[in-house]
Amino acid sequence: MNRPHTRWSRVALIGIGASLIVGVFVLAFSWPAVTSTVHAVPLAVSGTGTTADAVAAQLEQNASAQFDITRVATRDDAVAAIQRRDAFGAVVADSPVPEVLTASANGVVVSQLFTGLAAQLQSSFSQQLQAQGVAADAVPVIAVTDVVPLAATDPRGAGFTTLSFPLVIGGMIGGVAVSLLVVGVWRRLTAVVLYGLAAGVVVVAISQAWFGILQGPALLNVVAVAAAVLGISAFIVGLTSVLGPRGIAVGAVLSLLVGNPISGASQPWQFLPAPWGAVGQFFPPGAGATLLRDLSYFPDASTLEPWLVLAGWIALGVVLMSVGHFRNRATMTPSPGSLEPEPGPEPAPATGAPAATASGSV
Repeated sequence: MNRPHTRWSRVALIGIGASLIVGVFVLAFSWPAVTSTVHAVPLAVSGTGTTADAVAAQLEQNASAQFDITRVATRDDAVAAIQRRDAFGAVVADSPVPEVLTASANGVVVSQLFTGLAAQLQSSFSQQLQAQGVAADAVPVIAVTDVVPLAATDPRGAGFTTLSFPLVIGGMIGGVAVSLLVVGVWRRLTAVVLYGLAAGVVVVAISQAWFGILQGPALLNVVAVAAAVLGISAFIVGLTSVLGPRGIAVGAVLSLLVGNPISGASQPWQFLPAPWGAVGQFFPPGAGATLLRDLSYFPDASTLEPWLVLAGWIALGVVLMSVGHFRNRATMTPSPGSLEPEPGPEPAPATGAPAATASGSV
């Protein structure tokens, strides 16, 4: 039997609606790059003398919107702050010639930012010395020192930047597959946990053992990748348990079109328009990217927040699975009263039997 032709109004609606979906994807993935600006990047200034005070005052005056400036006593304190990720870079002003410290492990854009800062300080430093009679060719050069460099196997951090997106897609694939193919709350929970752990092993085997993108303890990286994938997949499975197939769409939109663009994987979240950069750290893509970067390059940094965020999403998925399970049981289980047969009509008297009179005598 031939299907009837689609109405022209429906054809137009489908065509225009599909184009709007493309626009949403373009907007979600291009908006962070187009609107990103340098603001509130943590910067340490070391030194307690007049030179350090002058440098800090100059930065506050000329670049206060770009940097969140913290004063520390010595160069060692500045290095420690960078290694803890309390600062992304530093200006060492407790020596006759200033020095700029950076950490390319925070991303290439951060290195470029502090290289540009060094050029600005060099210009100001040269003008001051030349005003004091120092020849231009005798002015010392302000050094730029990378205290936390990227690995030689990923010198520009391109591999690390691209790793975040496959983790998001992997979490979605696991959530959709388990939602559609596995029935039963405990079986679904077991499936997503096994999927997350297996994904962690596979991703670390490729990205660390093979390509050298990830650094640090491999076992801890496996757990971190598993938590990032599981945070997405468990949430999607939980939503599907409660909302049905619509849960897959809601989970995918939150993970891919909301959480991923503001994750800060390709550039520091401080570069994103406020408050979206900070908000992105409370989604699995942002927490996962931050956790893996800290484990790989900043072992002194606190990882409590990203661990808690991922654990929270996993727990939310488990709770939603349980809610959906018990709600379905309540819907499917009949009440005790419904098990009793409904009263039917009185059976007709047998053929030939005398009928009862109104008084009940026969």
